[in-house]
Order: sequence, then C-alpha cells, then structure tokens
Amino acid sequence: MLIAFSVAPSGVGTASAENADGSVHDAVAAAVAVVRASGLPHRTTSMFTEIEGEWDEVFDVVKRATDAVMPYGSRVSLVLKADIRPGRTGEIDGKIERLERAIDDAS
Repeated sequence: MLIAFSVAPSGVGTASAENADGSVHDAVAAAVAVVRASGLPHRTTSMFTEIEGEWDEVFDVVKRATDAVMPYGSRVSLVLKADIRPGRTGEIDGKIERLERAIDDAS
C-alpha cells in the first residue's frame, strides 16, 4: 500500500506554528521525523510525503505524524490518498520507473 499525505497545523498552538511568512516547516519537520524514524520506504516532496507498507503500519505512522503536528496549532488538517494493491511491494519506486520508461518509449 502506498499512502501520500500532507499534514499541517492551523490556529494557535503551544509551539510556534507559523513564521512571519506563513511557513509551517517546523511542524512539517516534526511529522517527517516520525516518518523517517518508522523505517518504512518513504519520500517527501514539496507538498506530500509518501510511505509504503502494510495497512496498519502506514496508518500508524500517519497517526503519529499527525500527533507530532498537534502542538503547533489548535487544529490539524490531514490530506490523505491511498493506493491499495495487495501483494505488491516496491511500488514507491516501481511506479516512477514504469512512468519514466513509458515517457522514454513515447519519445
């Protein structure tokens, strides 16, 4: 299973949620630290973090990452997308590799 998620605080929390420019990078860093510590295959881009694993383990990481953001706001927004393909592993890279091959073949 692949999960792409984005988590961000809003409102006032006990930790500093926003810099003067509206950035929430400290809160996002707290969430990404949880993902990295999980040991699951993952990738973070400018807008989402992807994780690959079994249902219970990826949702546990998403919950803990969301909990890590809670101190930065009075509420948290979570956006999540899942690709559930039983029996498949290595898709975090495999999907990209197949896409690149298709692009190369089309050129």
